Amino acid sequence: MAMSLFRRHSFSHGVHPPAHKDGTAQMPIRRLPFPPQLILPLGQHIGAPAKALVSKGQEVVRGQPIASAAGAVSVPLHAPATGQVLRIESVPTSRGTREPAIILNVYEASTQEVLWQQPRHLDGMSRDALLQAIQDTGLVGLGGAAFPSHIKLRIPDDKRVDTLVINGCECEPYLTCDHRIMLECPDDLIRGIQLAMQASGTRQAIIGIEDNKMDAVNLLAEHLKDIPHISVQAVETKYPQGSEKMLIKSLLDREVPAGGIPADIGVVVNNVGTMAALGQLLPRGEGLIERVITVTGPGIERQGNYRVPLGTPIGFILEQAGYEGGANEFILGGPMMGPAVSSLDTPITKGTSGLLVLNEPQVRKESRPRWACIKCGHCVSACPMHLNPAWLGQLAAAGEYARMSESANLEHCFECGCCSYVCPSNIPLVQYFRIAKAINREQAA
Repeated sequence: MAMSLFRRHSFSHGVHPPAHKDGTAQMPIRRLPFPPQLILPLGQHIGAPAKALVSKGQEVVRGQPIASAAGAVSVPLHAPATGQVLRIESVPTSRGTREPAIILNVYEASTQEVLWQQPRHLDGMSRDALLQAIQDTGLVGLGGAAFPSHIKLRIPDDKRVDTLVINGCECEPYLTCDHRIMLECPDDLIRGIQLAMQASGTRQAIIGIEDNKMDAVNLLAEHLKDIPHISVQAVETKYPQGSEKMLIKSLLDREVPAGGIPADIGVVVNNVGTMAALGQLLPRGEGLIERVITVTGPGIERQGNYRVPLGTPIGFILEQAGYEGGANEFILGGPMMGPAVSSLDTPITKGTSGLLVLNEPQVRKESRPRWACIKCGHCVSACPMHLNPAWLGQLAAAGEYARMSESANLEHCFECGCCSYVCPSNIPLVQYFRIAKAINREQAA
């Protein structure tokens, strides 16, 4: 197996925010208790929301399909616990909208064993059958985007891919769940990578890991020493190294064309957590019903990485992990790209990688005054897509949203937040860009 662990390839620009990972990086994954009630939105993925298969009052067992895929770009939903459907209603989500969800009362006396399985013989399975089996698991990208995994691995007929890139960077501050999965579940990860290579028809796979996780690099290198076509590569610790375009550049020195996708240059990218879940679920014929999240931040008493059922309200997690009341801010994911939420009933979904709690002093610090742009150019130097965020911000302030796309390449921005992070005037540039994109989408529709 060809491997070069100590070449630190990277991309240009980006930022180096404080990692804040020491509090959880060395703590093993633990399981939280089941909450009394689970809130299960039907749209936990990019694409058409799932269609409910259950009705009010119906009893379900852990692992049972409770919603079916509503088309090709959709995935089913499985019961994370044995219990009874209380109702189906609209609930607040991390996207700031209300969406239909199944409310499940959890049976307190249940052992919560997985009681629904559909074992499959994977050896010799055709690529189409394997992709269907992946869709049946309900698996989506667990790194945050929640794109259906079977769609990502189904390569378009007009594309030819040769490399599967596995994203183990976890470049967002505070988050360490992927790090712990690499250390604790290497066999599941490698099995998932092999299945993904089979499904996508790729000839090689490269696991990219930031060099602040050399324990994971070394452990996986040892596990891979007798496995051909899969290698591991350390890359520079820099944000947003985990963006697929940045990681492809760092590992392969290939650039995704403007407006293109990784398959245009022969690559498909998946997250390590997604691959480990694939390697665990597919051989057993089970659905995705839980995930590992990092629960951390200055406001948390018992920080750590926890395995939680999908649909667990963040309020229940906060009770279990302990936090002090006050002017706290709750962020689902990391501080650079994760959305802030206000309702403690907001549930953990398939794309939730962490729960970050910032306490009162930090909230006050983040609420400092905003000043006018001083044209320092820091945002230009930081933008990994080589855009001009200052100009984009000026166009946004003037309400020239169409011009932001036509003349300033707004659609190339993937909202990493580097520009907002370095701005000395505290201008929320990335929020401006999200608003502009939303308005342009509405006008186009």
